Amino acid sequence: MAQTIKAAIEAMMAAGICGVSFAIFAGQPLIILGCTGPILVFETILYNFAIDNGLAYMSFRVWVGIWTSVVLIIMVAFDLSVMVKYITRFTEEGFSCLISLIFIVEAFKKAIGVQKKYKVNLHPHDELDYNCSCLEPVVDVNPGTDGPMYNTTDMTADVKSKDTYKTDPLGLLGGNASIDFSSLPTKYCKTYGGVLFGSGCDTPHYVADVFLMSFLLFLGVFIIAMSLRSFRTTQFFPNIVRKTLADFAVPIAIGIMTAVDIVIGLGTPKLDIPETFAPTRSDRGWVINPMGENPWWCILAAIPPALLLAILIFMDQQITAVIINKKDHLLKKGAGYHLDLLIIAVQVVVCSFLGIPYFVAATVRAINHVLSLTRESETSAPGEKPKFLGVREQRVTGILAFLFIGLSVFFTPVLKYVPMPVLYGVFLYMGVASLKNVQLVQRLQLLFMPSKYQPDYAYLRHVDTKRVHIFTIIQVICLALLWVVKSVKKISIIFPLMVLALCFVRKFMERFFTAEELRYIDDPLPPVKLKCCGSKDKDIRIENEKKELMEIVTNGNDTEMKRRNNNSRSSTHRVSC
Repeated sequence: MAQTIKAAIEAMMAAGICGVSFAIFAGQPLIILGCTGPILVFETILYNFAIDNGLAYMSFRVWVGIWTSVVLIIMVAFDLSVMVKYITRFTEEGFSCLISLIFIVEAFKKAIGVQKKYKVNLHPHDELDYNCSCLEPVVDVNPGTDGPMYNTTDMTADVKSKDTYKTDPLGLLGGNASIDFSSLPTKYCKTYGGVLFGSGCDTPHYVADVFLMSFLLFLGVFIIAMSLRSFRTTQFFPNIVRKTLADFAVPIAIGIMTAVDIVIGLGTPKLDIPETFAPTRSDRGWVINPMGENPWWCILAAIPPALLLAILIFMDQQITAVIINKKDHLLKKGAGYHLDLLIIAVQVVVCSFLGIPYFVAATVRAINHVLSLTRESETSAPGEKPKFLGVREQRVTGILAFLFIGLSVFFTPVLKYVPMPVLYGVFLYMGVASLKNVQLVQRLQLLFMPSKYQPDYAYLRHVDTKRVHIFTIIQVICLALLWVVKSVKKISIIFPLMVLALCFVRKFMERFFTAEELRYIDDPLPPVKLKCCGSKDKDIRIENEKKELMEIVTNGNDTEMKRRNNNSRSSTHRVSC
């Protein structure tokens, strides 16, 4: 699978390169980059496509990255980022909820999947049979003796022709020496082409208490992080203590549960990081050959998947940027959609040649980053919640966070003590925390809530509840379709197009909902064609307004001056031509 080619060391290196450079040069540094769920889904699809067609995946991926970068640069050159005006709350929430669900579902799947390696014995009183041995593969019958004849030379050559990283874990295929199958551990028997024989070959090797401990670590990190995060609004301790506990909830939870694991010492699965600064695959370097063993036509074959990846990156990056830049956050600085996309385009080429994961705007992590930088009023009346004042807009947190992640490749002796279930708990926390204050989640709760118990949401005052439910059901159906397309291997290649289709679904909904209803439930879409004034007419209009203002000032008409000032303030909110 693709995860055996790129693992923790590559992810940390990508974080150091992409994260730090983006935080320094980006137009919106509050955005946090990461290897998102949709990008991982696409990488899996691309890996399967390359293997099914006999192509070297990493070399083919370089050309996909090059063409993707070309498409993204064209998008920047032709000002296509302006299309973000068609990304409304409907698309934002559908995409962000999909990412959150990926985090939550994958966290549970990984936590429960621990029992595949550390199996639980549900029948502890039954006697276990481990009678099993490894035999050499039977190739033919030895003429004259009617006994089996073994051809270990051919078998060894066949294994050598495969990927030695997977098929020679014990390093037994060097030279021309034959393999002694009788002394081979049974778990490596089939790897070297041997045959398992015995009544206990199918008996699992049970490990006591490891799965239970792993699941407790998983839930422990989630519960501690969520509890500390909610400390911000409690009445305990001074304000500075509450804010500190809330801001550092995740590191505190990781530290506590890692210490618990070390004290108990049950041998839970740990973070697998190489001891040296080297790629996960021992058969490749840090720079990928663009051609490798692939034929020349793979350069052209990379164009279609590159178009799909460009669409996915555009949607992933810009939807996250729209969510971060929304007016609810009271940001004072500009967005920088074009600049951010240009930086991502350059980073895609770098990641392709280095064989490290693609990093784009990570919706869940970016939202949590903004939440951790919120500013609130220091003083408030007893029992009154602090007033939201905005977000601390700076680059320091992004630079330092990714710098520490990049430097962590040199601290592998410490990181190897972190249990994997602890990280799964962090993923669960991030997925659940990012769903807070999402209107789709609120409207889902309204489906199961009697009218008299419904909260006083603003949109419920102006839109009939049944119409709200219809809008919610349509949004849930779209979310479910995205999940199905992502999960089914045969159609998963069209996943980027399905994300783009959310915008068209939202446009089509104008046939069933009035503009007034959509204004409260969602955001209004701009008209397809905007009437823009010519530059000459615009200059004439400005000159006329200047003359009128001079006459008003000369005549001292204060009432007319106030009216014009009010009009000028309101006009700043209109779409300028």
